[in-house]
Formats: sequence, structure tokens, C-alpha cells
Amino acid sequence: MRCHMSSVADGGFHHLPPAPARLAAVLARPKVVAAACIIALVALGWVFLALLSARGLGPLALLCRPSTGAGPVWNAADYLTVAGMWAAMVLAMMLPSAAPMIVTYAEIAETAARKGEPIVSPLLIASGYTAVWLGFAASAALVQFALTRNAPFGSALMGAPISGTFFIVAGLYQFSALKHACLAQCRAPFPFFFAHWQTTASGVFRLGLRQGLYCLGCCWAMMLLMLAAGTMNAIWMAVLGMTMALEKIGGGRPLSYGLGASLIALGVSVIAMSFAAGWPLPGI
Repeated sequence: MRCHMSSVADGGFHHLPPAPARLAAVLARPKVVAAACIIALVALGWVFLALLSARGLGPLALLCRPSTGAGPVWNAADYLTVAGMWAAMVLAMMLPSAAPMIVTYAEIAETAARKGEPIVSPLLIASGYTAVWLGFAASAALVQFALTRNAPFGSALMGAPISGTFFIVAGLYQFSALKHACLAQCRAPFPFFFAHWQTTASGVFRLGLRQGLYCLGCCWAMMLLMLAAGTMNAIWMAVLGMTMALEKIGGGRPLSYGLGASLIALGVSVIAMSFAAGWPLPGI
């Protein structure tokens, strides 16, 4: 099955149903998707801060309010709020980078539809991809709960030694075979679709899950750096988002290895400075 690029060139997917065609046309312009995600994320952040203010809490009160236990006390509403923040954050950072994969599927589906072959909406593959990252968001919120619940260093989310360790782990992962195997799948989705093409809704959803897992295998360590940098930290989100996008575009192993070495050096520096100044210190 050969993929034709004319559907992107003329700005339309004329043989797909209206809703999937509109989705494919939007995703063919990743900058528009990225801008929309950033606007939505900033709006969500302001709404979250407004809700905290209405409850008489400061921005960090959810994580830092005092208790008689070992750390902050979270309830179900707190967890859902933080999980929602993680969900917004990972989708804002990862959905734009999935645009080439979804557009590739839409191009193949457009070609198949033009030939009268059965196809499944690109919405299904996008849903499968999104499900993986929503699962990651729920898990990251649990990790954040565990760190804040058991933190022995006051009101900080995480001490500098732990923050530094996260950077070292992320740096080491940049050199792993698993990282580069997953990255290769993210960079070249067409061979994957060509080898595993499906014509049922469940099959296409599973394709989205598999692509989401490849993306997770590529980027999970970088995403966990948000625990060290602070969730909803717009600067770190932008830096990490651009970095992961550059890797997927095809920066090659030199980019990944250089980034890994930089992260390891940063982590070692953070840990060294924290002990030199007298641990514990707040996270960076």
C-alpha cells in the first residue's frame, strides 16, 4: 500500500468522513496544534490557581499544607485535581509530537478510501495514543503523591538529591537500547502501519496503543523530570517539549547522547551543591 502526499498538499482528505478529515487537516499543521495546546494549558493553570484562591489556598498549598503525619494529606479530590494537571501537561507536550504519526495514518486511509477499501477513522488511532498518556498521567500523579506524602524535608515537593537523581536517571536512559528502539518507531511510523495495517475499529485502536507505548518508551524519563522541575512549570514544559520533538524529527544519536550527558552533569551538580550547602534543599 503506497502513501500519497497529495491529501496534505491540497489541504484536504476528501475521501474520509467529515470529522476525521477535519482532524487530519488540523494535525497536518503541527504548529497550530501546539499553539492550541499551550493556550488550553495556560487557561487550565489559571483556572486551577483561581480555584485554590477561592479555597483560601496558595499555589503550593495543595502539596505543602501542614499535617500531623509524615507529609501532606491528600484526598480523592486532590488526587483528581493533580491527575488532571498531569493529563493536561502530557497531552500538551506529547499530542503535537504525535501529529506526524496520525497524519501518516490518515494519508494511508485516504489512499485506501479512494480505492474503495474499508478504513477506520483516524480518531480511533488518536484515541489509542491518548489512552496511553492518560494512563501515564494517572501514574505520575500517584508518584507525586508518594513523594510528597513521605518527603522528610518540609514543604518542598522534593529535595535536591532526589531531583538530581531524576536528572541522572533521565540522562542515562538517553544511552539505552530501549530508548533508541522506541525512538526509531516514533520517527518512522509509515513502515509500522504498512506492516500492521488494520481495518477494524479495535485493531486501529490497538495500533494507537502500540504507537503510544513506543512514544512512552521514548519519552517517559524526560516527562518524569517535571517532578523535579515542578508540575505546570511552563518554561520546563516548553524546553522538554521542544527537545522531545527535535529527537522525533530526526536529530540522531549525537543529539540524544549530548542531551544525556548534559542531564547527567546537571544531576550530579545539583546533588553535589546540595550536600556542599547542607542537605536538605528544595528541588530545582
